[in-house]
Amino acid sequence: MAHHNPGFILSLTHANVLVGLFLGGIFPFLVAALTMTAVGEAAFDMIQEIRRQFREIPGLLEGKAKPDNARCVDIATRAALRKMILPGVLAVSAPVIVGFGIGPEALGGMLGGALLGCVLLALTMANAGGAWDNAKKHVEKGNFGGKGSPVHKATVVGDTVGDPFKDTSGPSMNILINVMAIVSLVIAPIL
Repeated sequence: MAHHNPGFILSLTHANVLVGLFLGGIFPFLVAALTMTAVGEAAFDMIQEIRRQFREIPGLLEGKAKPDNARCVDIATRAALRKMILPGVLAVSAPVIVGFGIGPEALGGMLGGALLGCVLLALTMANAGGAWDNAKKHVEKGNFGGKGSPVHKATVVGDTVGDPFKDTSGPSMNILINVMAIVSLVIAPIL
């Protein structure tokens, strides 16, 4: 008969729990970095495609020809799927690797660290992204020099970071912690 241990405690004095906490704390930042980079690369691919269409489709710039919208949608879809493979694999494999590699205490610590990091990052990104977006809208309404001013140029640069913050990396924190928790619950009986 398997011995059930009722004394499973996650104590910060336990080295493995601490190791797990720090490992978990890394994940939100890693996934945020991966999603932000993915948005940047996808946008760059899109710009290249649009430039190519302006070069190769006669009359497009004058509005006499139709653009190849399907290619652009394809680039966005392909990037969205392909660039999310690594963050997805990390979210699913990390609990398994930590749980079996270091132990259940480390896994408990990792979930705690990841949860804390995810919540704080998600709140920060939603607020900062919204603030950058609203700053641009505020200037576009005619404040601080309005459209075309140096301030407007600066707010557009800010919003370039703000949009993926509030629309991509922030929301992905929720999914990250969900996936890690679900995988952990699935492997918990085996551990």
